[in-house]
Amino acid sequence: MPSPRLAEAVAVHGHLRPHDPALVFNDRTITYGELSDLTQAFRHSLLELRLPPGSTVCVPAYKTPETIALLLAVFHEGLVALAPAPDLGAAALARLSQQARATHVLTGSAIDALTADPVHTDEKEAAGFASADAGGSCLLLTTSGSTGTPKIVPSAAAGFEAFAAWATHEFALTSSDVALSYAPLNFDLALLDIWSFLQVGAQVVLVDQGRATDGPYVQALVAKHDVTFIQGVPMLYRLLVEDGSPNPAVRQVIFTGDSVPDSLLAPVSAAFPRARFHNVFGCTETNDSFIHEVDPATPTPRMPIGRPIAGTDALIRDPDGAIVRSAGAGELLVATPFQTDGYLNTALNAETFTVIDGRTFYRTGDLVTRDESGLYSLQGRADWQVKVRGVRTNLQEVERVIAAHPDVVEAVVVPLPDEQAGVRLHAHVSRRPSSALTGLRLRTHAGKNLPRHAIPTSVHVTDTPLPRTSTGKPDRNLIKSNRLKEIHP
Repeated sequence: MPSPRLAEAVAVHGHLRPHDPALVFNDRTITYGELSDLTQAFRHSLLELRLPPGSTVCVPAYKTPETIALLLAVFHEGLVALAPAPDLGAAALARLSQQARATHVLTGSAIDALTADPVHTDEKEAAGFASADAGGSCLLLTTSGSTGTPKIVPSAAAGFEAFAAWATHEFALTSSDVALSYAPLNFDLALLDIWSFLQVGAQVVLVDQGRATDGPYVQALVAKHDVTFIQGVPMLYRLLVEDGSPNPAVRQVIFTGDSVPDSLLAPVSAAFPRARFHNVFGCTETNDSFIHEVDPATPTPRMPIGRPIAGTDALIRDPDGAIVRSAGAGELLVATPFQTDGYLNTALNAETFTVIDGRTFYRTGDLVTRDESGLYSLQGRADWQVKVRGVRTNLQEVERVIAAHPDVVEAVVVPLPDEQAGVRLHAHVSRRPSSALTGLRLRTHAGKNLPRHAIPTSVHVTDTPLPRTSTGKPDRNLIKSNRLKEIHP
């Protein structure tokens, strides 16, 4: 995912409809003709690099028209693109590129110039990692990256074709549609609201990631460009309903990433009076796997994730490992037509993917219930993961990165409720004696090795040991409770 066919489709749109808008970014509108020309310019630059056929290159996923054109050029040339978060720390980006055996880190500028920085080969870092198959995968996605180095997820071109076909049919997408693309470019959400829209020749309005929390800015984009399709986490919809103005042009509203609170449904329904509302559920490894049409007039205590989409199988496994065949609860396993064949780090696959009745299922780590009618609802996580701004984040791995600082004795990271982000992270850190370590220095350290969403919002640094439970483990509940009391005395 995506695929050479996508790149060819965009080129055809550029030839047949050169003046139709393809991308909008701040004050710029890039037509399909201009996008095709920019892609062609990057193709020439790639040829000058004389890369071996099927090579992997790293393209940090800056959300700009230039990055999109550069990725299209990579797909055209039969190369594999590793597209990590652009705010990943330098050390983590280097490790990720080495693990994927990328030859260069590529960035594109507004003047058609390609910057290509060679990647230092490190076979020790790449040990245990498979080489990407250029014949099957054009894009290497990464997991949310709560660790210093996210897991690399090869995505099959055939999987994107199947997903784009499903999404186009499910949401009745046409070249007349206009998508608001809110999530970062490296998220799997972009497979729908950028790549699938470009494949059908529709228009994509890119939200500047530096202004993603600016409500009036996002509202103006929707109104000015007659957006018809919106996909995003609850925080996006909180921003969009701030002024209370209805927008009848929007016909599809997609909730994703987090559970939508009941209090948000009524204002969203009023803001988009002609829209259909869906809750979709999935992850990087499988893409969307569940869908549920939401009726804002009849809110439920917990919004269901719905039913498996066409071609998807879902199973529930109880704590004893037995498959739950009827109504019940347990860990969710899914198999979709769009999923990866496995991580590039092959050692991770045995514990994450399992074959049942001849089909490979992904162990999501999500705890769900299924009622008598076959409707699924999400209950929580089976592990240490929480979602920050809709992004799955592993608390234990964030702790590992913070604890790697030489002045840290021990660290605990706890999730705190946040009205905007859903969850924000707080770190409680015990520092070494005589250390001058501060919370600011720790956040700077974290920023070099973690993506932005995984950096703790607040840090408490102390010279005293962490509080303990009766079994000697750090008392996370007490740390969380004390922090909440500080915030809300």
